[in-house]
Formats: sequence, structure tokens, C-alpha cells
Amino acid sequence: MKALFTSLPPMRTRADHSTYSAQPEGKSQHGRIVSELGLAIVRGELQPGDKLPPEAQLLERYEISRPVLREAVRVLVAKGLVVSRQRAGAIVRPRNEWHMLDPDVLYWLIQAQPQRDFVQALLEVRQIFEPAAAALAARAASDEQLAGIATAYEGMAAARTTAELLEPDLAFHRRIAEATGNDLLAYIGNMLSLALRESIILSSQLPNTHELSLPRHKAILTALQARDPLGARQATLVQLDETETDLSNVLASDGRVNLA
Repeated sequence: MKALFTSLPPMRTRADHSTYSAQPEGKSQHGRIVSELGLAIVRGELQPGDKLPPEAQLLERYEISRPVLREAVRVLVAKGLVVSRQRAGAIVRPRNEWHMLDPDVLYWLIQAQPQRDFVQALLEVRQIFEPAAAALAARAASDEQLAGIATAYEGMAAARTTAELLEPDLAFHRRIAEATGNDLLAYIGNMLSLALRESIILSSQLPNTHELSLPRHKAILTALQARDPLGARQATLVQLDETETDLSNVLASDGRVNLA
């Protein structure tokens, strides 16, 4: 079978996915500081318990006003990366207190971690989350929600490039989480979309990946439409097993795939 993805379109850079790079406010002064300090924390250049550099040093380094710097620190506090204490200043919080599903924190993790570690961590989360979500959606989804999942699948089937595949593939998984009827699960599914996007781009490096994955996604959809929780769970597990194999093969090809 001829591969549909023989010529991949230019991919978005990693920076394109970050709130503080992709959105208009990303061009703001405090947005640039948030990105640099946030990434430094996630990379381990600033360890838990470390203080951020003195205010005067940061003001000079970034050539900004005190209100701009303080707004940047407030954003880092909101993301769980630092705690601001009177007189002590801003202190890096322990890793287990970070808001890992915050889009920027998640993206910095993608940038900072070895790619294989990121892929493994994401797969473990998906293997826990997606089969259970699919089983619950098979019981709880409305007819309208099932139609939305089917529409996303049709978009995947019609895709001829990675760029065309991304949005319907992400929508397929996101809509399953929404169809559980559980707002917390829907939120988690939405927050995982950024990491899942990277996974899709990675796996699309292999020829025929798209064609081979379509029947597996169709099996998930069919089980959902049949209101078959066990079937939906099993079909999702099969899809994830194959995804793990695909990603392992991509990473084994040269050790790392450049997503930038």
C-alpha cells in the first residue's frame, strides 16, 4: 500500500505550542520572562528550594520594569512552579507540586526531558486514562457525542498529510473524554492534547502509520456506537500497544526525532 505521508509538510516548532510563544501575549515582556524562567526551572537549572535570582539582577538582565517582573513571577506562582514569600522572595517548589497539566508547564517538560522519557511517560498516562475513558464513554455518550466522535474519525480518514491528520485525531480522543460525562476526565483529555500532538507527529515519521491506525480507531468507534464498554476498552488497548511499537521504532531509528 502506498504511504499517504510520503512528503510531510513543515511541522510547527515546539515554540509554536507554548502559550507564551504562540499567542499574542507571547510577545509581551512578562511572557518572555515566564518562558525563560519556567524552562530553566523545568530543566533543573533552578532546583526545588532555590530562590529565583535577585530582583535587581533580573531587572537588569531583562531590561524591564519592576511591575512587569512581578507579573511574570505571579504567573509562575499560578503554574505551581514557585512560591512567593515575603522577604524570602520567589522559591522553586518541589516537582510534585507543579501544575503538570498546565499547557506551558507540559510544553516545557516536553522540551526539557529526553524524548524517550517523555514518550514513555505519556504512554503510561494514556494506558491508564484512555481505556477507562473509552469504556465509560461507551456507557454514557449521547447520540450527539457519538456523532461528533464519528465526524472526527471521518476527518482522520480523509487526511492526506500530517497537518490534516492532527486536528481530527486530537478531536477523536478529546471527544471520547468529553463523552464520559465526567468534567474532570474531559479536562484531563483536553490538557493532554498538547502531549498527544507531539506523539502523533512522532509516530507519523513511519510510513503507513496512518493507514494502519485507521482500522484501530474504527474499532474504537464501532465499540462506542455499540455501547460496548469492554470492547471499547480492548480496542483502545490494542491501539495504544501499536502506538507504543510505532514510537519505539521511530526513536530506535536514530535515537531522537527532531520535532522543531
